[in-house]
Amino acid sequence: MKFFFLLVWLSLASMAVDAQNPLHITGKIVDQQSGQALPFVSVALYSVADSSLVNGMLSNTEGEFKFEKIPSGPYYLEIQYMGYRTARMALPKQEGLSGLVVVPSIKMTADSRLLDAVEVTARRQAIENRIDRQVYRAGQFMGSQGGTAVDILKNTPSVTVNSEGDITLRGSTGFLVLVNGKPVQTEPAIVLNQIPANTIENIEVITAPSARFDPDGKSGIINITTKTAPTDSRSFVVNVQGGLPSVQTYHNLRSPLRFGADAAWGIKSGKWEVNLSGNYLRNDIAGRRVGDVNTTRNNVFTALPSEGERSFKRYNYTARASVSFSPDQWNTISAGFYKGYRFQSRRADLVYNNTKADAETGVSLGSITYFNSNIAQKTSDVTLGNLDYTHRFENKAELTLSGLVESAALDGLTTNINLAGPGRNVTLQNTRNPGKNPLNAYRLQADFVLPIGKGRLETGYQYRNQLQKGIFQYLDQNLETGEFVVVPEFSSSTRVIHHIHSLYSQFSGKADKLDYSAGLRYEYAARRFAAGNSQERVLNLSNFFPSVQLQYQFNHGWRGKASFSRRVQRSTNNELNPFPEREHSETLESGDPDIRPEFIGQAELGIVKEFEKGSSFLTIYHHRIQNVVNRVNSVYNDSIINRIYTNAGLATSWGAELGGNVNLAKWWQLYAGANLYHYRINGALFGNTVKVNTSSVIYSINANSTFRLSSSLQIQWALNYLSKRVTAQGEDSRFVNPSLAFRKTFLGGKLAAALQWQSMNLGLFDANQQRISTWGRDFYTTTNYIQETDMFLVNLSLNLNQTSKKAKLPTSEFGEREF
Repeated sequence: MKFFFLLVWLSLASMAVDAQNPLHITGKIVDQQSGQALPFVSVALYSVADSSLVNGMLSNTEGEFKFEKIPSGPYYLEIQYMGYRTARMALPKQEGLSGLVVVPSIKMTADSRLLDAVEVTARRQAIENRIDRQVYRAGQFMGSQGGTAVDILKNTPSVTVNSEGDITLRGSTGFLVLVNGKPVQTEPAIVLNQIPANTIENIEVITAPSARFDPDGKSGIINITTKTAPTDSRSFVVNVQGGLPSVQTYHNLRSPLRFGADAAWGIKSGKWEVNLSGNYLRNDIAGRRVGDVNTTRNNVFTALPSEGERSFKRYNYTARASVSFSPDQWNTISAGFYKGYRFQSRRADLVYNNTKADAETGVSLGSITYFNSNIAQKTSDVTLGNLDYTHRFENKAELTLSGLVESAALDGLTTNINLAGPGRNVTLQNTRNPGKNPLNAYRLQADFVLPIGKGRLETGYQYRNQLQKGIFQYLDQNLETGEFVVVPEFSSSTRVIHHIHSLYSQFSGKADKLDYSAGLRYEYAARRFAAGNSQERVLNLSNFFPSVQLQYQFNHGWRGKASFSRRVQRSTNNELNPFPEREHSETLESGDPDIRPEFIGQAELGIVKEFEKGSSFLTIYHHRIQNVVNRVNSVYNDSIINRIYTNAGLATSWGAELGGNVNLAKWWQLYAGANLYHYRINGALFGNTVKVNTSSVIYSINANSTFRLSSSLQIQWALNYLSKRVTAQGEDSRFVNPSLAFRKTFLGGKLAAALQWQSMNLGLFDANQQRISTWGRDFYTTTNYIQETDMFLVNLSLNLNQTSKKAKLPTSEFGEREF
């Protein structure tokens, strides 16, 4: 902590700047309606005395401009941009003796005489390519309205979502989530499933993160930017959604319910900015599961085929609030509050046919048929608050101090009942598996930015503390007395503490046509883990995480990019807990207390082409993952498979990512992205007793085509496809999910109605289902997860003001990682 305060003191002391002349004039140009920055605007500086031109320039891509070393005197600006009215503005008086003149945001108004031209040129493209990321406009994906961030993400080339809802970035479930630039140390699927799609402005896929970001997440970072009101305005947006009755019910016990609503209100005026938002989403889904497990043990072959219902009841609600106060142009204080609750109940009602036979002769040794009802419930209740302070110095340097505190209650309950068939009136076994996993965490951070010439130096310190205690029980009912008795073999308590100190420094700048950034992050991480009465396991790690990003602007809209970064993927509490958890009739799941974090080196080389009617990009990448963690299987007994998280050796992947969008006509826009990579795992499991050497080529395609039938009516067809792929001990089948959306606007765009046809099947595609298989020397498992198809949703949206820009709403920092 001494370093933290020393950094602050040094930063403040270094800013004692006293410069009276010449003047330095800086400002930013934005669109009057949306508040979006306008790039490459012509800015001319004139003398008030004789109206002579003093200097001129174009604003940068962020709409910013700066005149340096201008003699003292009164001036005015003239700003011109195609499709907008010319703006003129007298410069404010310089502040004190600094010589710095900060121009308030200049808002340009669209020229009504050029409205037709503006309608064509202002149609925003779905993709924007930057030096370290691809930016995807949330509003371009009609099928996501009323859903969550996951529904937007699955349309990007880098991201896939399978039938189980597992989200992968370039084939990996390990990535870091940011919300408006703030890190969220929680399970990505949980966070992304809680953020309403209607509140999202952009999705940023950062596959080449710089050193100023946390190094967590082996495949990169996904940053969600949310909407807020433009300057000097108010905004109010309401969305409601309802689902039509299911086409396919799969004879499930209950019919799924799908409905929701969200609202966001914001005001930005003078020194204050306030944003409030809340949502409720019920999103059940029907389905079935068809599976088979067989084992060979002590010369006995056991087969355990099963079939039955596998459905989900799930809902969540959240409330967010933020307030920001800027007493002057030099200081800003902001605070935020978040409350989120999520519930999920997975029902698996399956009929098992258990048969045994002699492995050599095939002679039957017996059989039994039983019904297994397995319900797994999970809840997370997270409360957190954050406080930030930013001070801007006269030379445009910035110091930011921030803190975040979180408390989370993470609970689960699995009930498992086996009934004798076919009458199901005799109980064979009745177990319960309750678990509590409370968490308390906080984060302190200081960041300092110093402009140096045409570049900027960023440096900072961060401390993270996380304490999580778990109590997990396995209760087996005594069928004679009805009493539930604790089974010590499957019951445990855990305690894990993480202390992470990190320092970083990074310099970025521009030289002619070259943009560059290079940085280094140092991290000391201590992990202390204990389970039950076992001795505490301590893991201390000291590591450096370098990063380099380069981008060169060629002629005629061509850009080249290259990058390298090193990252880490830390293990969760579930992956550390060595006590088995009885998930359902045929499966136990446990972790490894000595599991080591994965360390990843990733490199990229890419090219971007921007043309009049769209843009495209191609990126070639390589990942090298040490200590790769996989969930692998072994035989626990003749009818139970034990799933274990463990390090499986070295994994490498080579891939190519291609994406683009083009306006084929005024009424037809096409967007498509694809990811193709070769993945290999080479290593050993269980003390070198099981060798692992497997590889395959995997690809995914995400595309949509939008047809504008009129200025107020659009149709969009979308396709998400994931090919077959290998795992450490098996393979997952292909997964396909098409959808169709219709959208009609009214009242000048303030009211919109949309009809979504999700998971289109029509008996043609085998949509929304996936088979997952694993095998080893003495076992084989295969399960086909069949999710509901042909779902219809109706969305209504009322928008009383267009919203954009980032709202600093907090979200869960640590809490739901174990959900």
